[in-house]
Amino acid sequence: MFPGDAPRTPSQREFRPGPATGIGSMPGEDAREAAKTVTGTFEGPETGMPHLAELPARGPGADMIGRTAGMLVELYARVEPSGWRIGDRPGRDTKRARSWLGEDLDAIEEFTQGYEGTLKVQAVGPWTLAAALELKNGEVALSDPGACRDLAGSLAEGLRTHLDEVRRRVPGADVVLQLDEPSLIAVLRGQVKSASGYRTHRAMDRQAVEAVLRDVIGVNKGGPVVVHSCAPDVPFALLRRAGVAAVSFDFALLTERDGDTIGEAVEGGTKLFAGVVPGTDGPLSDPAGSVMGVRTLWRRLGLNPGLLTDAVTVTPACGLAGASPEYARRAMGHCVRAARSLAENPE
Repeated sequence: MFPGDAPRTPSQREFRPGPATGIGSMPGEDAREAAKTVTGTFEGPETGMPHLAELPARGPGADMIGRTAGMLVELYARVEPSGWRIGDRPGRDTKRARSWLGEDLDAIEEFTQGYEGTLKVQAVGPWTLAAALELKNGEVALSDPGACRDLAGSLAEGLRTHLDEVRRRVPGADVVLQLDEPSLIAVLRGQVKSASGYRTHRAMDRQAVEAVLRDVIGVNKGGPVVVHSCAPDVPFALLRRAGVAAVSFDFALLTERDGDTIGEAVEGGTKLFAGVVPGTDGPLSDPAGSVMGVRTLWRRLGLNPGLLTDAVTVTPACGLAGASPEYARRAMGHCVRAARSLAENPE
């Protein structure tokens, strides 16, 4: 254990996510087609971990923020010209978000009959949600410490209900929760803009950020939680202390200064979801080429090659909502083949 590390939780020690998985979002509007594609690509321990697909092309309420806002308990949000705003009662936007989530759950239930293994579901994390949801005055919840606390508590309760529903529908699944936190670094650095756009909200205390994340991570009943961010400078050390089982990131955004914290994360038992496959249409390299950077990093850090396939899960760099359906299928299949290449030749 490294100095200052939190003790590893059971979920950190035992989590085996498999060789590949998706991030969450998919193109199109057909929940059944998305579920069929995901479960057909990631079929279990040998190929990868299926996930509950998100289809933001359906419109407000299916987008990342609206979908999670629909999970909140005793807090509601509606669409305004400036974005999602917290309101007093559930309106059509909340109802629409919950309806689409229900469709997605129906679809994944249909295509996971008899399934046993890990299954990942995604929601926006507390700090990105606080940086996106507006209060009545037009400022984001991040501007008000009390609102941040209320929002995190509401999110935690909503996630408990959601995870219980997933377990009911897919009883053979070990449910993995992914918290999407693309705004986390902006929150930590005081880079979230005010409503006027002329100033930024103050940087949040790192210990407070860590504490809130730890509380929300705890809703998965000891099960594994992944935090995903496709922004630069992912705070690996903070996330490890908060108790995440894995960190999901865009591998292309890593810099040399990230090396030490990644090495400490791996040796401390944290899994890496390495986003090495582009999330939008374009040519794909051969599978071995896609994971060449991972092998190179491993050698540079002097890590045991035997840890590689257990520690690294291959993913797209970010969600696939901006891709064509045909490319999304190819990209996920490419993740499986790239992971197989990594397993066959870790050095």
